[in-house]
Amino acid sequence: KIIVDESNRITDIVHQQKGYIGGEFKLGIIPTIMPTLLPMFLNNFTKRYPKVKLIIEELTTEEIIRKLTDGHIDAAIAATPLENEAIKERPLYYEPFVGLIPEDHRLYNQKNINVDELEVDDILLLEDGHCFKDSVLNLCRSYKSDSSKKFQLHSGSFDTLIKLSKEGLGMTLLPYLQTLDLTEKDKKNLRTFNDPIPAREVSIIYHKSQLKIHLIDTLKNIIDSIIRGV
Repeated sequence: KIIVDESNRITDIVHQQKGYIGGEFKLGIIPTIMPTLLPMFLNNFTKRYPKVKLIIEELTTEEIIRKLTDGHIDAAIAATPLENEAIKERPLYYEPFVGLIPEDHRLYNQKNINVDELEVDDILLLEDGHCFKDSVLNLCRSYKSDSSKKFQLHSGSFDTLIKLSKEGLGMTLLPYLQTLDLTEKDKKNLRTFNDPIPAREVSIIYHKSQLKIHLIDTLKNIIDSIIRGV
């Protein structure tokens, strides 16, 4: 297996030395980033670099780390820091959290909200396994379970959380890019945080032994230029 893996890297070594932008490039993206970021850069990248065969997988952070370690993907876009010595992280942007608050919610009439006003039982969350959920839980001052709550929901989709919040079933927190496609009516329910504004770090990551650095640099530069314009 080692011999086969290393033989497959010979082409990568040659491309790296020549600065060639082409060949196969396998990219993993976590689910809470894929729907918003991918449409922003994919068309631009494929038009500018038609010799690159981009293979994209939606993967959890755990799957990404495993596949980077095994050499099954070349790079990934994920929330960081991961604190893994074998994985190199290069931040792309810092994405603020935004509250989506229904009209009958206790925080609706506030122009801005504070982190210390959040209660974990008051927020519609993504299901277990999503790093965005872990980020939200780290913000909340209370981790107590409310036995009087009529229902519990852990959804894998921001769209589901948005629809339920609009029905008055609770507030939710969204990454900023997720709010760009909301209707003007729904945007009236958005509330930003007072300083210090909570945000997640989004990075392009790769194994320390990765050779396709030119491709990684190219992808990072394209995403950097797009995010600056948002």
